[in-house]
Order: sequence, then C-alpha cells, then structure tokens
Amino acid sequence: MRMTHPSRRHVIAGLGAGAALSTAAASVPFVQAQTARPIRIGFQKHATGTGAVYGRWYERAAGAALRLINEAGGINGRRVEIVVEDDGTDPMRGAALVEKFATLHGCDVVFGTQFPDVVLASAPQAARLKIPYFAVSEGHHVAAGAVNRWTLQPGITDLKAQVTAIAPFVSDRLGKTATIVFPDDTIGQAHRAFFVAAMAELGGEVIEEIAIPPTETSFAAHIQRIPPGTDVLYHVMLGPSVRRFVQELGAFFDGQGPALFGFIDSLEAIDIASPGLEFLDGSYFWEGYPRHTQLGQSEHDRFYRAAVGVDERGASLLDARDVSTYAQMYGCWETLYVIKAGMEAASYQGPADRQNLIEAIEALTDMAESREHPQGPKRFNGKTHQVFGIHHISQVRGGRLDRVHTASIEDGSYPDEVDYTALSF
Repeated sequence: MRMTHPSRRHVIAGLGAGAALSTAAASVPFVQAQTARPIRIGFQKHATGTGAVYGRWYERAAGAALRLINEAGGINGRRVEIVVEDDGTDPMRGAALVEKFATLHGCDVVFGTQFPDVVLASAPQAARLKIPYFAVSEGHHVAAGAVNRWTLQPGITDLKAQVTAIAPFVSDRLGKTATIVFPDDTIGQAHRAFFVAAMAELGGEVIEEIAIPPTETSFAAHIQRIPPGTDVLYHVMLGPSVRRFVQELGAFFDGQGPALFGFIDSLEAIDIASPGLEFLDGSYFWEGYPRHTQLGQSEHDRFYRAAVGVDERGASLLDARDVSTYAQMYGCWETLYVIKAGMEAASYQGPADRQNLIEAIEALTDMAESREHPQGPKRFNGKTHQVFGIHHISQVRGGRLDRVHTASIEDGSYPDEVDYTALSF
C-alpha cells in the first residue's frame, strides 16, 4: 500500500486476504497503461468515530474487489485506484471530503459511506459538484427521495426493505404482540417506524417502544419497561455498550422472557460465542449476509471469503479474534462491481461522462448471484436508485448463526416513493 499521508489519506492499489499490496507489486498489463490516467474512486472511510469498525472492514472488502478488478484489466482498460480519507463518521467532515475528492484528488466518483447522517450531508455536495455518489449505508434516504439524481445505493439493500422482508417471520413464528428496543438516533427511529408499520399491516401490534440514548451505558431501567404481555422483543442496538445491553437483558429475564429477534448490526464484529452472550441461544437475527458458512455454501461465497480474508466464522484469517462486519461489508464489494458495469456500459473516459454513467446505472435491472454479487441476486430500481435483494434470518445455536429462513427480493419490495429519472442533473 502506498501511504501518502498515514493519518488521513492513502491510496489503495489492491488488497487481498488481509494483505496490502504496493502499486508495483499489484501491476498487471493494461491496454492503455502508458497513456491513460487511472480511474480514481474516493472512499469516505469511517476510520474513526462511531463507525470505525465498519470503516476498517468496508476498506478490506473494497480493497479485495479492487485487486481482482485490476488483475482482470481494470475498467475500460484503465487501472483503478481508491483514494481513502477518514470522515470521522461525522456529517460535516464527510460533506467536506466530497469536495476534496472531486477537486483536490481528481476522483471520478465517491463511495463507501455507511452511516446515514454522513450520506445525507454529503449528497448535496455531490449534486453541486456533479460527481456520482454511491452510498453503502442501508438507510432508506435514497429510496425515500431525500437525496438527488447524483446519489445512488446500488450495492446494498435498505432498511425499509429489510424490515418489510422479516416482519412476516416475526409475526407468524414469534408472536403478534411486540416490544421494540432501539437507539434514539436516525437509524433506531427508522427501525421503529418501519417495524411498527409492518406489524400493524400483518395484524400485529407493537405495545411498547423503548428509545435508549445512544450514549447509555446501563440498561436496567429501560429493560424493566418491557410489558409482561410481550410475545417478541425486537432489539437493535449500536455502539460500544451492545454487549452490556445483551448481558443485562439476559440477567433480567433469566431464560423466561419473550422471544428475541434482533438485527445483527447489534453484534457486528463481535463473536456470537463470546462469554456473556449465552442468553442469545435460540434467538433470531436478521443478517444481510450470513456471517458463518452454511450448509450448501455457494462457490461464490467461498471465493468471496477467501478474497477478503475471512474464515468460516467471518473472522480474519490473520487473527480469529478480529471478527468482520460480514453482514454489510459485501456492499462495498458489490458497489464497486456496479460502478465497473456502469462505466463499461457508458464507455466512461472521464468527468465529462459522469452523467452518462448515472444513466447507465439507472438502466440496470437484474444482477445474478455471482462472484461479483456473492450475497445473492439483486434487482436495481433505476427510478429510486435503490437495489433490492434477498434477506436472511439466522438462529443462534450453540455459538453459531444458522440460517433458518431466506426472504426473497419480492418479500422486501415496496411501492416507489420517488422517480429520480424525472429530475434534471
């Protein structure tokens, strides 16, 4: 890896199996190698702040895909580089980086952001600078029409689709009466809104909504608010106190509580077999991409795991204690391949072709499960700039996450809320 500024910026030439490669070591023949500048992609990395663990693994997945793309000849015969800058998981800093990528670094596109607040602050800058901006955040803001034509989310499903897809399983298998526990922030409030609506549509009811301040470190008072008539507790927590929340929940109910359904976001980068998490045995989690290898593992998943350098439990091959954000980091890998497909369809040569690139991606529809899309088949909606895919529900069994249900693309679909193709550039 060629480090140009160790504390803030560096350029990825290509990563594989957790190892960095220098630009020289990663070099492969290119048709235009002697004459064309590399295609440059700006990557907003949550290297510090709340999203740091996501940023680290997002970069790993992106670097692995980049290496393969370059080994296969790059994009339109040109080498690809990713310029990495730390946005601090901060909206204002993220917005400033979009301009920096476009003007100082000469990037062709920008991508990588996980936290919705950073996306929402960055998207207006992308529109002002007319640079394609690819979110990898799962937020519903893109499909809801809260951004602009220059902003797309083509590599990862959004939260509304996720909740819509899993709600029938919760209602039919676990119970009609639910309590939701969630962080009182943008992500948590979105979970609340979508889950309450989905349960009501299915004839169920959310009888208590417990919003917890994101900075909370003790949860006993909140857990005591869970009503006795709760059939299923829907929980999603984020941040460093997740483990304590689960442990306090287990101590309070001592195995006698409601059924549990959570989003694996709560335990991303945490080994499900860790001491203190035994209470989760038998409970269920949504997983965007199952962390642990499953029976009938696909060749595509086998290839992807090897490329990003993780084992059968989703931990680093270099350190089994380093557990990945496997459920979501695939979005960076798949987004890069969408960018590649769009640039090739648009015969992309430089910034003058950025509008053509957007229009080419808007024209995409079905994407088959493949090495480029190892998580599963996708369907891109060009009007809403949002991709739809399959969703997995896993059950904790003896320290493993075993997939017990897969919801289809159709299960997570919902009516369009915007048509970006009707907007001007």
